[in-house]
Formats: sequence, C-alpha cells, structure tokens
Amino acid sequence: MTQYLEFEKPLAEIEGKAEELRALARQNEEMDVTDEAAGLDAKAAQMLEDLYADLTPWRKCQVARHPDRPHCVDYIDALFSEYTPLAGDRNFADDHAVMGGLARFGDRPVMVIGHEKGNDTKSRIERNFGMARPEGYRKAIRLMDMADRFGLPVITLVDTPGAYPGKGAEERGQSEAIARSTEKCLQIGVPLVSVVIGEGGSGGAVAFATANRVAMLEHSVYSVISPEGCASILWKDAEKMREAAEALRLTAQDLRQLGVNDRIIPEATGGAHRHRDATISAVGNALTAMLSELDNKDPAELIADRRKKFLGLGSTGLAA
Repeated sequence: MTQYLEFEKPLAEIEGKAEELRALARQNEEMDVTDEAAGLDAKAAQMLEDLYADLTPWRKCQVARHPDRPHCVDYIDALFSEYTPLAGDRNFADDHAVMGGLARFGDRPVMVIGHEKGNDTKSRIERNFGMARPEGYRKAIRLMDMADRFGLPVITLVDTPGAYPGKGAEERGQSEAIARSTEKCLQIGVPLVSVVIGEGGSGGAVAFATANRVAMLEHSVYSVISPEGCASILWKDAEKMREAAEALRLTAQDLRQLGVNDRIIPEATGGAHRHRDATISAVGNALTAMLSELDNKDPAELIADRRKKFLGLGSTGLAA
C-alpha cells in the first residue's frame, strides 16, 4: 500500500478514486469503468509530474525520509554478491544501525559499509532508526582498516538522521568515534566512494562520506543538522523547519554547486520509493563509474585526492 507524503494528499485522493472504481468493477462484472479509471490515471500521472517538477528543500527532506525508499540492505541485496557481513567493533558491541562486510561488486571484491534504518517497527527499533552509536563508527573503522590491508575498494551508503545522541553513546565517546572514522576515511590508500541514498545527517554522515567521490540521489539531503533542529536553535520553534531547510542548502542540487558532491543520481518521477528497482540500478551504474575514475590511482594519489577535495571545500563554497 502506497504511503503518501503530506504534499501528496491531492494525488492520494485521485489514485484512491481510481482504485475504488476498479474495486467496484471487480465486484460487478457488468460495470465498465475503463475510460473513467484511465482518465483518473492520466490526471494522477500529470499531478505527480507537477508535484515533483520543482520540489522545495523541505519537500525533498520529506521524500528523502520516505519509509519506502530503498535502504542499505536493499542495495546490498540487489547490487552485491557473496556478501559476508562482519559484526562488532572488537571493543564493546555490535551496532545494528551500521551494516558492512566483504562482497563482490560485479567481478570486483569490495568492502561495503552503510547505515540501515529498518523497514518496519521491529527492524527500525533494532536498527535504532539508522542512528549509529560509537561502536558503529568503530566497526566502520575496523572494516576500513581491513579493506586497506587487503587492497579492497570501500563503498559506503549513507542514510542517517545523525549519530545517536543518547547518554550511553556520549559516555562511550561518540564524538571521538566520529572523528576517528572521518580520519580513517582520509587515511586509507584504497578507492573510497560514497552515495547518500536518503538522509545525510551531521557528523554521522561525514564519518562515512569523506570519500574520493561522493554522489547523492536526486531527492536526498545532506546537512550539518536537520531542519527541525536548526529551527529549534535559531528561532526556538521547530515549526519553522521549512525556512531552515531553505537556509541550510541541503539539497543535492545546492551541494553540487558548492562542490560537496561530485554527481547527482537522477530519480524517476515520484521518487525512489515509487521506482525502487530503477533507483537501485542507477546507483549501481554510478558506483561503477566512480570506481572506474579511481582505478589508475596509487595509494598516495588516492589519499592526496581525498585530502585536497575536503580541505578545499570552504574556498569552493565561497567561490560559488
């Protein structure tokens, strides 16, 4: 069953009426609703195109958070073979908000790491809604070290509201773990490519996305703070999230202009949640292209490329 976003409610009414007509026709075989249903379908298709033609930053946030968007586990299942999950940080525990392990991408062995939000109530609680604790970042560090040791490219899939801000996470060194994961991204001598598949929230995203190449899905977002959090701080009113989303410049299009991401992966009309297979395929093509750009670079060049990219971000943004 389709889950409609707030701004899609008019579309829900039209698609609902079309489905009601078809349901009546199924109950009464003598009833012919073909023309009426086709007319409603055409109207719904046009409305969908109009809604997604020029999404505001806040609406893009809503699309990026849609529960039916493909998640990390969906990309791993579809794009990778021989996936062998690796668990634990060898220090405290295994964080289920971060998944990762050895796999093959095409005919190439790789290390894949990503945030997983879960797709129902039980799995979302287990995955902590994609909000990693320190042990999640330390697991990622361990996997990146392993990839570096064996010369395996690292692929990261980013989809998190941010690192978990709970008391236990702070006691176990949340900020230090994020900083060390970011540092590790800058140190490894293998290709590192990242895709923001939904939300790229705060340092929790940067810790995975300090990569040689960063791509974003067309309706994904990437920001230092959520619009609601920004509005609460600046205006003491979380309801001003629309204004905050505009000010944060968190869309893939804004960030491409600022040099934060290197490519935008198009989504079909209606977003990734309506076209899951096409979106996953497009991400696979982007990963192939980004890895091929790095194939002929030696470890020193890869490290230098990464450092130059991120140390130059401030001047790039000012120039833009």
